[in-house]
Amino acid sequence: MWSIIQQVAPYAVAYSIPLLITALGGLYSERSGVVNIGLEGLMVIGLFTSAFVIAQLEAVMPGVAIWIGLLAAVIAGALFSLLHAFASINLNANQVISGTAINMMAGAITVYLARHITGSGNIHIVHGLIRRDIPGLSKIPVLGRLFFTQTYATTWLVLGILLVSWFVLYKTSFGLRLRACGEHPQAADAAGINVYRLRYIAVLISGACAGLGGAVILVTYSGEFNGTVSGLGFLALAALIFGQWKPLGILGATFFFGLASTIANVSQAIPALAKIPGLLLKNFPYIVTLLVLVIFSKSSQAPRAAGEPYDKGKR
Repeated sequence: MWSIIQQVAPYAVAYSIPLLITALGGLYSERSGVVNIGLEGLMVIGLFTSAFVIAQLEAVMPGVAIWIGLLAAVIAGALFSLLHAFASINLNANQVISGTAINMMAGAITVYLARHITGSGNIHIVHGLIRRDIPGLSKIPVLGRLFFTQTYATTWLVLGILLVSWFVLYKTSFGLRLRACGEHPQAADAAGINVYRLRYIAVLISGACAGLGGAVILVTYSGEFNGTVSGLGFLALAALIFGQWKPLGILGATFFFGLASTIANVSQAIPALAKIPGLLLKNFPYIVTLLVLVIFSKSSQAPRAAGEPYDKGKR
């Protein structure tokens, strides 16, 4: 059993990181009062943008092409999320419908562009990030073998963003105002807080994080754009609910979902898991997701104003 855990843990961490950064993006948006169902589409935008940029630059700028691609994905995700922000905040549109439209638009636009660029709809990159052991930490008994061996640089980047997010949301005036907009926007407005502006900022951060999540998939374990992120955006939403809209809760939830998905993906390569029917293992992450949502749906504590349009003229 211990040997199985040692084999699976590094892959589970790598698989959890895109979920974590995407769920953190959803956290910012929903804490401000805007539900972002469009995380899946925003991840696709980030995946496409990073694949295109890296494919163009890796031959001439091999050392920095990956990081430029990651930055481009962040910018593209943020810009594309403006569509959702405008519809939800300015037009008071149904946020679920707006997010669904983002998912549909992102998939269609990126596949259309990819087909015109490559003719096949897929964009490949030659080199991704290299997995490395963390000097010193990889020698720690038990934990070193599980979490500090064969890790990607993006893992530590995203964990750093997680810590910064916790500090920003709970230790700064910006975080207090953001959370107020998601709980009592009328009271926040009465206190002089610009609810519209903060919600725009939150949705932009959400798009940037989801775009980065899509790019991380590309440079770690995917290596190509193929028009989909296989439902990871929706899985990130489930992790957001499971984590009770809290940064550290989301960390635990995403690792749990990442572990479930990893077990399904690598089962055939591990003799002990290969004995379990493949159909059961392939559906395992989704069964776990449904069970978790059923169990925690009644006790979930979503921001009170999440999903509710705010009209400054109404009290």
